[in-house]
Amino acid sequence: MDARTLHEIAALTDPLERAQAASGAMATLQGQSVELSRIRRAAIIEAQDSGLLQEQIAQYLGVSPGRVSQMKKAGGSSHAAPIGPVEPRPRVLVERALPTPPAVRGSRSLYLTEAERQGLTPERKMLYVGREAVNEHVAAGLRLDPGDEVIARRKMFWANEVPVRISTSYFRCDLAANTQLEQEGFILPTLQAALEDMGHVFAHATETLTARPATVYEADLLDLAGEWVVQVLRVSVNTDDAPVHALETICAASRHVFPIGQAVGSDQF
Repeated sequence: MDARTLHEIAALTDPLERAQAASGAMATLQGQSVELSRIRRAAIIEAQDSGLLQEQIAQYLGVSPGRVSQMKKAGGSSHAAPIGPVEPRPRVLVERALPTPPAVRGSRSLYLTEAERQGLTPERKMLYVGREAVNEHVAAGLRLDPGDEVIARRKMFWANEVPVRISTSYFRCDLAANTQLEQEGFILPTLQAALEDMGHVFAHATETLTARPATVYEADLLDLAGEWVVQVLRVSVNTDDAPVHALETICAASRHVFPIGQAVGSDQF
């Protein structure tokens, strides 16, 4: 899709037509991404069959030989679960407790606190803050229709310099528009404090765990090759029975363990 097409969609005066056009374009882009990945994979295999070495292909594409190997797998994976580990042992192993203990969730960063307690060196980076169309499962949690606009805050996490997790906080626009939830960068001192300052009081939350193949976007960011991800969706509801925060965490499956425990005391958003 080019900038002209985006401009034409944004210029549609009827909001329903604009939403429909945006949804259609998004679906097209997703399909194109999968098809381009397949085309790239076939081209790499053809180049190798012609006698080129993986190192030569990597040099031409400006990537590492290992990345070329991942590109070959990214376009040809099926939806069948891997038979066994894709590596002799995980590059790194991070705990993601279910449910998250309140003391951890209420800290400056759930991930930084968990990783540091495990003796790992954690890093995090904010990838995106802005409005976007909500996907189907998050829409259900926030009681919206798929494609409705939400405020998204997307972060990336590493442990010992290995990518392990992508985490996105989603907020309904009618609750979070024109608040600090739309500000760039990390919210200080904590996201929890910001929600409380906005008048929200926590009532309960539901966490849903899903194992599935990684999307092309996730595979690229998490440096995955033929590996599934574990998707954790936590939807927090306030005392007015309004879903305030949907937190979707995409975990590289082989780099995580999920201890199951019983949280005590008051929970957090």
